[in-house]
Parts: sequence; C-alpha cells; structure tokens
Amino acid sequence: MDDRRDPDHREPEIEASEIEASEIEEPDNLRLVHLLRAVTVEFGLRQADFAARNGMHPTDVRALICLLDAARAAEPATAGLLGARLGLNSAGTTAVIDRLERLGHVARIRDDHDRRRILLRVEPAAIRLGREFFGPLIDGVLQVLDSFDPAERETVRRFLTATHAVFTPEPRP
Repeated sequence: MDDRRDPDHREPEIEASEIEASEIEEPDNLRLVHLLRAVTVEFGLRQADFAARNGMHPTDVRALICLLDAARAAEPATAGLLGARLGLNSAGTTAVIDRLERLGHVARIRDDHDRRRILLRVEPAAIRLGREFFGPLIDGVLQVLDSFDPAERETVRRFLTATHAVFTPEPRP
C-alpha cells in the first residue's frame, strides 16, 4: 500500500445536518436552552436588520425597546434608567439619546412632577415604524400563543419570567 497522499485529496466534510440526532443525545432541558438561544439570535438579527434599514445603530433599537418597556411599566424613562438598562456610561447614553433625537425617534421632555428632571419619550412616528417592521412577527407569535390553552401560556410565562431573571444582573450598590 502506498503511504503517499494526494495533496489535492480532501476528506469530505460532515455537515451538521448529516449528524443524526441520536448521535448528539442531549437532555430535553438543554435542547430547550438551545432553542431559546436560537430564538434570541433570530430576534437579534431582526433588530439589526431594522436598525440598518432605518439608519440606526443596533444599540439604538435596544434603547427604543427599553424606553417602550419603561412606558408600559409606567416607569419614568430617564437617561440614568436607559444607561443602566443598556450597560452604558453617561457619555454612551448621551450619544444614543442624541442619535435617536436627531432621527426624530425620541424626545426629551421635562417631568411634570419635577421640572429639573428630563424624561425620554418615544415619538409616535418611531412606534409606527417599529409596528410596520415588527408587527407581522408579533402577530405570528400571537397566533402561536393562541394555539395554547391558558395553563400552557402560564407555563410559558413562568419559564420566560424565570429565565429573564437568570439573565438580569443584580442591581449594583
């Protein structure tokens, strides 16, 4: 037998899809973790696409989401809150707010209760822009949830709430 190898000979590469599931053997819980990761990756890709289409940085989209979440929770949306949620220092937070304000997506307004405090508000046009892009995705998720009975939805809610808590950093003293 000749030990010399053909320099142009290459072993065929195995595609991940060719590996049988039985060869991987991972626990169901780990499969759920990987599925959750896949969903978050896809969501992140959609956010990046939205940002690119609208002349924004991906951090700007996360900032808008944070501000909308604060509004839903009736929390005062300040620069400090936004910086903490995004993990940005004050200069980075100001840069994000300035970009969003220049694009007409966010307005700085005085707090009615404390005139010294400036609040951030997502403008209606930015909300419409987000609905146009993300609306069909949200509608698709709502259709999926409609196929679940109330007990199943409560299980999903408990899982996502607990998982979110795992990823949410502890407040710093």
